[in-house]
Amino acid sequence: MRAKITMAGLARTGIYLIAMLAGGLALVACTTTTIDEFRQGDTGINTGESIVILGRRQGAAYETREEFVQCVGERMGRGNGAITVVPEQIFVDALFPWFEPRTAPMRSEDLQQLMAQPLVTDKMAEFGVRYIVWLDGQTETTNRMGSISCAVGPGGGGCFGFGSWEDASNFEARVWDVSSHTAVGTISADASGQSYVPAVFVPIPLIARVEANACNSLADQLKLFVQGS
Repeated sequence: MRAKITMAGLARTGIYLIAMLAGGLALVACTTTTIDEFRQGDTGINTGESIVILGRRQGAAYETREEFVQCVGERMGRGNGAITVVPEQIFVDALFPWFEPRTAPMRSEDLQQLMAQPLVTDKMAEFGVRYIVWLDGQTETTNRMGSISCAVGPGGGGCFGFGSWEDASNFEARVWDVSSHTAVGTISADASGQSYVPAVFVPIPLIARVEANACNSLADQLKLFVQGS
């Protein structure tokens, strides 16, 4: 007896294969995150005080993404022990041109000279800024492997194949105390993970949330650091 193979049967088989692949790879498509903290001084923040998070963009090779800066700020601004975070662009515009990429202070020692500018002092007081946090880093994608091809024919269409890649996020946050004009600490977040896309009729992405995990871990640690915990 000869078995009859239909597109519906193939589709069901494809769904079963996708489920098996997804079940097997879901345990693998994860992220490993490491947080390191180096404290140089005492910290604490009072009611009415705020912080501003700025991305370093002086490098020729890359710029710290605005989306990552915003992610860290939003997470620090909610939940238990929420901290008031001045939006980056509002702060940079209000203190133009002192925090533009080409003129922004590179060392905490430059902060004392900068605070001698009346406009800078007034705006810092207006925003209630106690700490400036400089974020520097990026996410790189490496080791892309595999391929997926899709085709459409009279009997239907679909995609077949397998792809994978690795992401690594490396970010560093340097914290400056505006009141003492000093650097009070550095926190680094390193995250890595491997993502997969199996395709049997339909591509099913299993994405490792590398940058998102780096953002969340860094923001949580920064919140504790600023509060002096």
